[in-house]
Amino acid sequence: MAQASIQAVAREAGVSVSTVSRAFAKPDLVLPETRERVLAAAEKLDYRISRSAAALKSGQSLRIAVLMSASIATWFNANVYAGLDSVFHPAGYDLSVFPMSTAAERSEFFGNLPVRRNADAVVVCSFDIEPSEVSKLKAMNVPIVGVNIPSNDGFDAGVSIDDSTAERIAVDHLVALGHRDIAFVGYGDDIHSTLRFSASARLEGFLDACARYADVTPIPLLLGSSDDPANEALQLIIAAPHAPSAVCLADDELAIPVLFRLRQYGTHVPQDISLIGFDDNRYAAGLGLTTVHQDPFAMGAQAARKTLELMSPASNQEGELSSRFITPQAQLILRETTAPKLPLS
Repeated sequence: MAQASIQAVAREAGVSVSTVSRAFAKPDLVLPETRERVLAAAEKLDYRISRSAAALKSGQSLRIAVLMSASIATWFNANVYAGLDSVFHPAGYDLSVFPMSTAAERSEFFGNLPVRRNADAVVVCSFDIEPSEVSKLKAMNVPIVGVNIPSNDGFDAGVSIDDSTAERIAVDHLVALGHRDIAFVGYGDDIHSTLRFSASARLEGFLDACARYADVTPIPLLLGSSDDPANEALQLIIAAPHAPSAVCLADDELAIPVLFRLRQYGTHVPQDISLIGFDDNRYAAGLGLTTVHQDPFAMGAQAARKTLELMSPASNQEGELSSRFITPQAQLILRETTAPKLPLS
């Protein structure tokens, strides 16, 4: 059976099409008795409209806004999304993904959401939010939950690894193997000028760890806006003021192509240079990449459960919500791309 049109709902309810639209999009602008007629007509004519009608009754949109700075196709974001959906979908909620790669996209979202009121909660993935943005969401009584956020400020709950500590563990491992000239390859501020990212803490952790060793020379190398970040990373490593014997890379999506390029150009890994990635994505194990493991699917699922708790009536009472902020353990996975530094011949 074909879905009933908005015109059919309007005829059944005895109202105009624009009134039906307002009843669902902006219910506060429609008289309660009119909303009830629209609700009854929607329930009678179509299941999907019936779901919206139920949302109208409860005052919920049954939609969760998910803010992501990078493409949902990336390994990390795709797994966070899958983890969120594994909890929200059975609970009756849909997910709407909003890209936040530019200042304009960010401004549009936080400017329009309070007007549209079309999300019951906001999940922010891997970046910070501004006080003004928090104020707009708080005024709507919309919970804000983070996944791998750089700071808990402004969030009602969150699930984030400690990026800084994880990177320190990686450096400690390399130092124990005898490496003293250690590079870190990450992303420069000119790529993501409007957002502060959790991954920036990896560079901080790297520098802090190196500073604990008097004989270790840290070599921070930051990428620009190249269309080929792996090639740019390779050039930065080759042109570094001190030739590194080991390199920490900001994520596996960068580490894996760098590993291939190094071997392609005759550099032996780990004999000539050791590499450590970050994430432990689906290709890391097969390629023998030493990396820091994190589980974005589990983090997404945990964040979704926190969100549902926050949206429940009981959570409005102080102390009713279980531990609001969770820090999963990030583990260094040792594989074939790290080895003791060979003595100079």
